[in-house]
Amino acid sequence: MNENKAIKGGEFVIRETPYTAIFIPEEFDEEAKMIRQTCLDFLETEVLNKLDRIDAQEEGLMPSLLDKAGELGMLGVSIPEEYGGFGKNFNTSMLVADAVGGGFSFAVALSAHTGIGTLPILYYGNAAQKAKYVPKLATGEWKASYCLTEPNAGSDANSGRTSAKLNADGTHYLINGQKMWITNGGFADIFIVFAKIEDDKNLTAFIVEKEFGGITMNPEEHKLGIKGSSTRQIFFNDCPVPIENMLSERGNGFKIAVNILNIGRIKLGAATNGSARMVISHAVQYANERVQFNLPISKFGAIRHKLAEMATRLFAVESASYRAGQNIDDAYDALIAEGMDEAKAKLKSVEQFAIECAIIKVWCSEMLDYVVDEGVQIYGGMGYSADAPMERAYRDSRINRIFEGTNEVNRLLIVDMLLKRAMKGELDLMGPAQAVAGELLAIPDFAEEDDAPFAVEKKVIANLKKAGLLIAGAAVQKLMMSLSKEEEILMNIADIIGYVYIAESVLLRAEKLVHAGSEKAVYATDMAKIYLYGAIDKVSVAGKEALYSFAEGDELNMMLVGLRRFTKAQPFNIKDARQRIAKKLIEENRYCF
Repeated sequence: MNENKAIKGGEFVIRETPYTAIFIPEEFDEEAKMIRQTCLDFLETEVLNKLDRIDAQEEGLMPSLLDKAGELGMLGVSIPEEYGGFGKNFNTSMLVADAVGGGFSFAVALSAHTGIGTLPILYYGNAAQKAKYVPKLATGEWKASYCLTEPNAGSDANSGRTSAKLNADGTHYLINGQKMWITNGGFADIFIVFAKIEDDKNLTAFIVEKEFGGITMNPEEHKLGIKGSSTRQIFFNDCPVPIENMLSERGNGFKIAVNILNIGRIKLGAATNGSARMVISHAVQYANERVQFNLPISKFGAIRHKLAEMATRLFAVESASYRAGQNIDDAYDALIAEGMDEAKAKLKSVEQFAIECAIIKVWCSEMLDYVVDEGVQIYGGMGYSADAPMERAYRDSRINRIFEGTNEVNRLLIVDMLLKRAMKGELDLMGPAQAVAGELLAIPDFAEEDDAPFAVEKKVIANLKKAGLLIAGAAVQKLMMSLSKEEEILMNIADIIGYVYIAESVLLRAEKLVHAGSEKAVYATDMAKIYLYGAIDKVSVAGKEALYSFAEGDELNMMLVGLRRFTKAQPFNIKDARQRIAKKLIEENRYCF
């Protein structure tokens, strides 16, 4: 296969990616770094010193913070210049989400406004709608929210009952219904509302201004975390929406919701990375300050293990985040070169990498939950105190496994999208899967090992991909149409696919840093190997669980032999690698990778 040909979404499963084809965060230019620093400075001066006031939902505080962020351009980074934004690419908007991610509830408010609140109009609005709304959203003059979820329509969003009925004069749609868990609901000026017209199968989207009337709200929800984020139930009672405020076409709302959620998923991943970076820095600093048995606890192996593992998991998923972000940018550039409209190209490029977006959402949110949990543990008793930073971080992280589609739904989507693309002929999965099945009957390859850098690890990655193809191919062949109902097996397969993608991403980043002569390369190599060897065990367990679920007898035994062959690896001293990473963290007194 031509390695220079642009990779398609999901194609990583069957194709090797050279390190030269990926983007790593170390490659951001000075302008992007300045934008990131502006966001970090804003958090330091305007947000982190007001966290208790934000969580208490002090009247007017969150909107005022969004106003200040708007003045600095933080709300318009990816909005075209013609609408008052900076017009930066997708990966730069990822960098902003990352930088703001350590802002607790403020990060949620900003992300909802700039993402699911603004992008539906930017990507699906007509010229008049974009001209009217986007400039004011870019500056923060108007705040936005997104009204999709209903009491009986969560993951199954298209089952919503909110209705839109054309009035007698044919000038307005009257919207009636109830929406819940609406972020920014308490202060939003603009609502993206999804409703069904008559007996339509699919939702239609509308741009609704608060001033239209017919809108009432319940009090703010009392939540486990992100307490400073405004979360309301919103009721529409004959809310009159001018017909020109229909967004896109009738019945296109579900497609809008799905595509905007793809963007929300990968941006959420970036935000959790920023949050984890802050948590790890706090944990390192506390470990250096806290003395027990006459030593800082950072001297103890058990604590060093935690710090290194936290850093490794963050470094790994961060590598995947910007790899996918650049894939989206490259796909966008190619579509523009073909003459596609800018808004359509932005949507199509993200849709192309929807599988990767789902992986990043799942693995980043679960990384953050691991990091905050270990952060509390390192703080010990103080970790449980609301006077220390870990308590809020622990509570606030939990929502991320539910936001933007639950992690269970996203795992199912990963496999579903991959198989659908295979059935459409967009990806050749069955050819490689059959080749792997045939390999089981062949004599194992005992060729001499390549001594090129990372050759051993790349062979491990290739074999893990074979393990995934073996199990997915066998499951499809054995279960046929009933596979879609076997959610446990689908989630086993999703785990294999996800761990392979993250492990390959961090390995490619390490390889690129080595070739660049970066001083970070030695630590990146350690983290890549640590993550890879952990992924081998994860793939082995998920593979066995799946095989035990649908295979038996000689067929099962043969596939278990294949799985063992594809999850073999040479010994690697993980303890020493973790010690090197922890030592660097402790010396720098912060997350420094």
